[in-house]
This record gives sequence, structure tokens and C-alpha cells, in this order.
Amino acid sequence: MNRMKLRSVGLALALTAAIALPLAPAHAQKGSVDASELIAKLLPSVVRITTESLKSAGNGSAHAAAVEQTDDYSDIEISAGSGFVIDADGTIMTNWHVVAGAYKLTVSLSDGQELDAEVVDAIRIIDLAIIKVKSAKPLQPVTLGDSDTLAIGQPVMAIGNPLGVGMSVSMGIVSALHRNISDTPFDNFIQTDAAINHGNSGGPMFNLKGEVVGVDSAIISPTAANAGLGFALPINQAKFALKQMKEYGWVRPGFLGLRVQDITVEMSRTLGIPLHGALVAWVAPGTSADKSGVQVGDVVTRFQTQAVSDERALRRYIAGSQPGTEVSLTVIRAGKETEIKAKLDEWPKAAWEAANVPLKVPEPVWQVPTNLGITLASLSNETRLALSQVAGAAHGVLVMDVVPGTDASRRRLAKGDIILRVNDKVVDSDADVRAEIDAARKAGKTKAMFLTYPHNPGNSPYAGATWHLVRIASGED
Repeated sequence: MNRMKLRSVGLALALTAAIALPLAPAHAQKGSVDASELIAKLLPSVVRITTESLKSAGNGSAHAAAVEQTDDYSDIEISAGSGFVIDADGTIMTNWHVVAGAYKLTVSLSDGQELDAEVVDAIRIIDLAIIKVKSAKPLQPVTLGDSDTLAIGQPVMAIGNPLGVGMSVSMGIVSALHRNISDTPFDNFIQTDAAINHGNSGGPMFNLKGEVVGVDSAIISPTAANAGLGFALPINQAKFALKQMKEYGWVRPGFLGLRVQDITVEMSRTLGIPLHGALVAWVAPGTSADKSGVQVGDVVTRFQTQAVSDERALRRYIAGSQPGTEVSLTVIRAGKETEIKAKLDEWPKAAWEAANVPLKVPEPVWQVPTNLGITLASLSNETRLALSQVAGAAHGVLVMDVVPGTDASRRRLAKGDIILRVNDKVVDSDADVRAEIDAARKAGKTKAMFLTYPHNPGNSPYAGATWHLVRIASGED
């Protein structure tokens, strides 16, 4: 089975959905209620996030937002995900993998408004990011709920931009809780059968009170589509991280200095230890765990009053506790239960900052050579004949090459394209194109319009010419 993170595809126009949602699965009750009023109230709080990044830039994250529009000749990848407003001042929450590596972020609201955005905070260890927009009017924030109150079978709904079709709503139930999908060191995902697809990343999971209980973050599927296994980060984890960021400027997790691992059935049988709990594999010298007497081979079964089911549960409990707090660990050692008191240290900030790649990615400087970085050639007679049949014209200039890193490449001018016009002038040779560019420059223009027929139109009945606005000189836009 392939495990895939949520990624967005397609550049479709945003659509809004108002649908009748059942309060419970069809087999559990008869009839349904009209939830359109609730959904209508929630839609303004959910946003689409479109990003631009360089193909070669990468994003420093295993959660790279999937490409929504790309090709072999352009330097740019356009990707998208979802997010939701958490403050009327324009603060929006999403997944880190949605925005990682992007030099440009655009937020689309439900009313069609598009706003530039910037990343202001990131908690990469649990795949969260906070972005901000400036709006002339206050935005409508969501209400953050309590994910600890969720129960298996409880109805939930996901709102986001799946597969580029536009803002959509899906309904399902909580399929499982505390899922570990080996995504973060603290996995505690809510599993749902609500339809979550590429593009839902960073979007909210609501309960039927209209409260956000999770951040849609991942899917597991044997294909690229939803297979009924969607996963959301519990909102309580996100709320904890936000609170810490506001108070300290970073999450400032608690730290004991332990390396622990899950206990397999074979380990349990071989060592005669419980199957539940976290097995201590390493105690870092000089740390709180070392000073308090924790030993390699101990099985931690309880942290304070909370049972430790596995290694990630223990990590969550430790990280979510305040440094300086004295805590109690229940361990099994040599078959006997022992209680150990330890004072939590602070997670080494240097280690945190080492993983803290820059939030802001500078926009590339696109080159504008004298020839724009494009090599042109005259059309062959065969090409002219074919063009005449499909485009109703037998004139044009063939693009032989486009230099990467140029504005022409950025604007998606492509090898194999046929330039039909430059601004309002029909062109039929390299000299025609250069003459129109020179004329525009002399007129003080910094950009020119190129009408091109695509290099690879395929069999689409809608294939046709496209205008490209290309920079021809430096200066103000």
C-alpha cells in the first residue's frame, strides 16, 4: 500500500457547496437534516492557498505540496492546499507542507477575493504553519473545539479544495483515534472516512457544532484518490503549539533525555515485559532522566496519571508538559513496578532552531536578456499548413528554445510554441518579433503581450492560442 500526503491538483474556479448532511451513517438512522445553514456560516472561514515555488528549490519537508501546474519547460511549480481563519486580523492556519519552499502565497476567500499572504510561524515537527493576509475588512474566524471529546462513530465534515474542483464539503465519521502513521514523532491522528483528497491539506475538520476538531493533513491510499483513510491532526495539539508560540516564540517542549521505542510482540515474549508502554533504549548522560535514575531496559507504563500506550504517547506527554515541572514516571524494571520522580528540562533550543529552515523564501530574480532568452525560427511549409487547418492562420514564428531562469520561461513561453502576435502586431519572422519588442521598449513599455499557439495542444477541443505577458525590460510594472 502506498502512503501519500495530501497534495493539491488543478486550477479550477472555486465552487461553494451547500448540501444535506446526515447526522449519522445511513444504517444508523432514518432521514437526514439540512445542514446548509451551518455550512454557509463555515465557508467564509475556509480558504484556498495557492503557492509558487521553484522546481529546483525543494522545500525541506517530506510533506511537499503536490504540483498543481507544471511542465518540462517552466521554472515554476504552482501548488495549492487549504486553510482556515483563526483570527479576524487575517491569521490563517494550514499545514507546513502546503507552504514550504514557496516564494509567493495567494489566499482565495469564499467571496472570490484574492490576497497576498506570508508565513509568520511554523511548527514543522507537527506539520503546521501560520500565515497572514491583510484584508480591508475583518475575516471570519472559526471556533476551535476540543478534540479530546471526540469518539469513534461521531459525525465530522471536511471543508477544503479537493482535486482543484473548488471549495467542497464531505461528510463522514471518526473512524479511529490516536492513529500512528509514522508521519511525525508525535503521531496522534484522527482517522475519518470523510472524503479527503489532494487539496484538502491544511483544511479544517468540523464537528456538527461547527467547531474545528482537526486539521486535515494526510491520506493513505493505493491510488492518488481518497480510499476512505483520511487523517487529521487533533486541534488540541495545534492549540497547544499556538499557545506556546505566542508565549515563548517557539513551542518550548518538555524534555527528559530519553530515547524510547515501541514494544513488539517478539520483544514482549523474549524479555518478559508488557506489550504496552515505551521501552527505554538510551538515556542521555547528564539529562533529567539520567539524574532521576531512569535506566536502559525500563518500560515506562505511566506518565503522571496517564497510561503510556506506546513511544509516541510518551513523547507527546513529555513534550506537552511545562519545563521545570516535576513529573512521575511509572516503570517496570526486572518485573517490578517502580515510580520515578523527574524534573523536566527544556527541549534543547539549538536542536529546535537547527531544523527551523527559513520561513520566507525570496522571490527569484528573473533574467531579461536582450533577446528575452528565446531562440526563434521560421515555420516550415508543413507547419504552416497544419496551423492553417487548426488555427485559421498560416503565419507565426516557432520557438526553438527558452532559457531557464528568464522571465519568458517563468511566464510559460515554451519550446515548440508558435508566436502569432506580439502586442497587436501579426508576426511571421524572427525580425518581426524583435522589431515589435524594440518598438515597445522605445515606447517605455516594460512588458509585451505574446499570443502563442501551444507546442502540444493534444486532442482537446478547447486547445487554442494563449496570451502571455512577458517582461521585455527592467523597470516598474
